[in-house]
Amino acid sequence: MINKVAQSLADALVGTPDGATVLIGGFGTAGVPDELIAGLMEQGAKDLTVVNNNAGNGDRGLAALLKTGRVRKIVCSFPRQADSHVFDALYRSGKLELELVPQGNLAERIRAAGAGIGAFFSPTGYGTALALGKETREINGRMHVLEHPIHGDLALVKAEIGDRWGNLIYRKAARNFGPVMATAATRTVATVHHIAALGELNPEHIVTPGIYVSKIVRIPRVATQAGGFAQPQKARHA
Repeated sequence: MINKVAQSLADALVGTPDGATVLIGGFGTAGVPDELIAGLMEQGAKDLTVVNNNAGNGDRGLAALLKTGRVRKIVCSFPRQADSHVFDALYRSGKLELELVPQGNLAERIRAAGAGIGAFFSPTGYGTALALGKETREINGRMHVLEHPIHGDLALVKAEIGDRWGNLIYRKAARNFGPVMATAATRTVATVHHIAALGELNPEHIVTPGIYVSKIVRIPRVATQAGGFAQPQKARHA
């Protein structure tokens, strides 16, 4: 019987090796799998390469992971913002390597990995420092830069609903990079707020098929005093 529901974050992340490339979903603060990031910190893997839209906010989530010193390199499109002080300090001190990738290229490089595409040409970045050392070619009168896929050893994804086969449905903007990252990684772990019975999910609503998902962990949704929702750091047994 296929059952991809893990009983804890630790169970879902066991075996993550040192030196892994980890794809982490999220766009700004939307759809960031904070619980899985916390689980990865507890798991202890080091010398990581992290791929994300940005380089963390404040002192939580991805920023907290960076602060542990276990990330060697970050690949992102938007590293600096008002509260990116953790990234700034590490980068300026030479303790963190940065690969800056335009956002469209970042999404397409991840998608290409999942689609089995060896490389592709993009006009974005031509004539800038981002194209240095890369092959260029004129296509239809416009110069393009050769870009290569970004493959992950592990993808961490925040979803809304899943089933024991690993099929996932997302909530609004929390969807962002999750679906393409799930296809581009050897292992994908997702958090969900609800585990549906088999057959309960409408196939037309499933965004990430379970074939791309290794483990899911159910986490509770906790109401805040302001009437919104906050995500706790500990997973609850499914």
